[in-house]
Amino acid sequence: MSDPTKLDTDAVAAYLSTHLDGFAGPLEAEKFNVGQSNPTFRLITPSRRYVLRRKPPGVLLKSAHAVDREFRVQSALQGTDVPVPRMFLLCEDDSVIGSAFYVMEEVVGRHFDDPRMNELSRDERRPIQDEMNRVLAAIHNVDLAAVGLTDYGPEGNYYRRQIDRWTKQYRASETENIPAMEELIAWLDANIPAEDGQRTLVHGDYRIDNMLFHKDKPQAAAILDWELSTTGHPYADLAAVIMQWMMPPGAEGRGLGGVNRAEQGLMSDEEFIASYCARRNLPGVDKFGFYLAFTFFRMAGIIQGVYKRALDGNASNPERARALGTYVPTFAQHGLDAAGTV
Repeated sequence: MSDPTKLDTDAVAAYLSTHLDGFAGPLEAEKFNVGQSNPTFRLITPSRRYVLRRKPPGVLLKSAHAVDREFRVQSALQGTDVPVPRMFLLCEDDSVIGSAFYVMEEVVGRHFDDPRMNELSRDERRPIQDEMNRVLAAIHNVDLAAVGLTDYGPEGNYYRRQIDRWTKQYRASETENIPAMEELIAWLDANIPAEDGQRTLVHGDYRIDNMLFHKDKPQAAAILDWELSTTGHPYADLAAVIMQWMMPPGAEGRGLGGVNRAEQGLMSDEEFIASYCARRNLPGVDKFGFYLAFTFFRMAGIIQGVYKRALDGNASNPERARALGTYVPTFAQHGLDAAGTV
């Protein structure tokens, strides 16, 4: 099995020299340490830099690591109110480097791995969160027909298909029985809300560490990591933001749990939800606990898959992947706690 941390730069350079206008080597590559799903590399040439994202090598879960979908959605969003990098090319020929990949521009900007944003002053933090709120509403306000994404996801109840999908994915990567996960799956299955008519673009992994911001103003420069994007119900993205904030602060949880937000100049959950609803002309969100429980369930399924890939030897960052795997029961329990508020 090829090493997911390595990239055959000779093969990439040969391909780009005949498929990408303006490309000229020699080529060097640096792997980004962030991200657990699709290995991502900075491509460095004498004249400019690019970013390459590829599927990891090895046997993969069906429909996972969809770099072709990432390429399609970001191409479609060019020129909208949703900031994305410029897409250059998609290569689906596995013979080039062993798996599909795409190349996009490198967007230079500020990256906040921690939602506390300790590197900013108190007064600088809330505007960043407000911009995060604005962009989330913009994603959900995209006219699917105008950008050619009406067929980007199936019709029907989003939560029904997502619960079915992630339960199947979880079963495919399950390494032990986790009672809280079993209970959460059963509760979600029995408590799916009725359709409310909303069908929007959904990012699928919306959080501050999947964003880049302008170097000196609270303006988003790019939204990254669209692998889980689809068309569906927007409250899953909204709940994902709140889910992350519920996590403990620090390198592992990367949340705001226990943080005095008012003192630190940060929005409360209620303020973020209210601002989002105002931007989308919504009266509010009924039974928010369901959406929160769903996002905890899905994240538990995702990190279980990451953990299984680490055990199988094809994780992008094996050490972190194994550490993440220990959190599956915690996420499942948080999901049950959220379910108890409905």
